[in-house]
Amino acid sequence: MRVEPGDPRDPQATALLKQSHALMQALFEPEENYFLDIDELCAPNIRFLVARDGADTTGTAALALKDGYAEVKSMFVDPTRRGVGVADALMEALDSAARKEGVALLKLETAHKLEAAVKLYARHGFTECGIFGDYRPNRTSLFMEKPL
Repeated sequence: MRVEPGDPRDPQATALLKQSHALMQALFEPEENYFLDIDELCAPNIRFLVARDGADTTGTAALALKDGYAEVKSMFVDPTRRGVGVADALMEALDSAARKEGVALLKLETAHKLEAAVKLYARHGFTECGIFGDYRPNRTSLFMEKPL
């Protein structure tokens, strides 16, 4: 498995992003969903990464460069490839990409009910923090950060 820069418009990456978006829409109300659409993931301030196993894209993640921090976005692993280290490899690559950009702080928004994601982020050094950026208070969001 390798993690490398990718294109959100690549058919395999797009398919995973659509799966992720459908899951978030099934689990949360519209006002509780903050995923970036495919065009937004192509913006100049986004570093989009894919995990690959041979020719297969097995996961996606993005780093949104902000003023004073970077935000983890679009973390998703193909459900058939979970439990084999894809998410950990993506997190390590995001950390590395942030450091290369000179970022001193990573932040993210997730949800309490996404227990596996919360455990992943905690395992990689993220701790709970207050609301940030353009987020609006809601009943499901959990905000986390990690100094680099």
